[in-house]
Amino acid sequence: MRSDKLAIRVDGLSKVYKTGAVEVHALRGLSCEVRSGELIAIMGPSGSGKSTLMNILGCLDQPTSGKYWLDGQEVSKLGDDELAAVRNKKIGFVFQTFNLLPRTAALDNVELPLIYAGATNKRSRALEALGRVGLADRVHHKPNQLSGGQQQRVAIARALVNRPTIILADEPTGNLDTRSSEEIMAIFQRLNVEDGITVIFVTHEADIAAHTNRIIQVRDGRITSDEAVRRHLMAEEVLASLPKGED
Repeated sequence: MRSDKLAIRVDGLSKVYKTGAVEVHALRGLSCEVRSGELIAIMGPSGSGKSTLMNILGCLDQPTSGKYWLDGQEVSKLGDDELAAVRNKKIGFVFQTFNLLPRTAALDNVELPLIYAGATNKRSRALEALGRVGLADRVHHKPNQLSGGQQQRVAIARALVNRPTIILADEPTGNLDTRSSEEIMAIFQRLNVEDGITVIFVTHEADIAAHTNRIIQVRDGRITSDEAVRRHLMAEEVLASLPKGED
C-alpha cells in the first residue's frame, strides 16, 4: 500500500559514458520520486536510459552527477562496498533471464543471497520464500526441471529472501507465455499490496505496465511523462478469464 514516505528520490541525475573522445549521455538531469508501497512501470524505447536508471536505482552504478536518496540515505556518492551493503539489505532484483545456477536446486539458488550476507536460518528463510511464490513442492528441482514461469518464481523467491523493501524487475515477463506472465504479475501485486514492498518494473509491454499503478515514460535520458494508471489490471482477474488450456 502506497504511503507518504519517500522510498526513492533522485534529483538531476546525469550519466555520461565515455569511449575515447565520444560521450554518450544516457541520463540527462532526470528527477523523480517514488513513495513506499508504489507499483511502478518504467517504459521507453531501446537506448532511452531506462536500464541505466534501473542500474543506478539498484545501486549497481553511480551517476556522473546528481543525487540519489534511498530511504532517506544519500547513496549517490557511496563507495562500492557501501553500495553493496545497501543493495543487499534493501533491494531485490528479478531479471528477464532468471539468472539461476543451472545445476543447483531451487532451494540452494534461493539461499545464495543469505550465504553472501552471512545470515542465519538460511534454510528456513529460503523455504519460506519459495512457499510464498507457490513452489513449496519444487524446492529440490533444478532449473531444467522447471517451466519458465516456475524458474521466474524461484528468481522472485531469491529476491525476497533478504526481506527487501524494494524489488526492481527488469523485463520479468519477457520470456514467458501469457498465463505464466499473469501468474508472475499476480505474485508481484500480492507482494505490493500485502507486504507493502515497493515494486518497479522496466518493461516494453503495455499490457504488463497496465498492471501497475503508475507509468513513467523515459526517452533520450529524460522523463517525458509520469502518469497514474486510472484502472490497473488485476492479474488474478485476467487469469480467471483465460481458457484453462492456454499456456
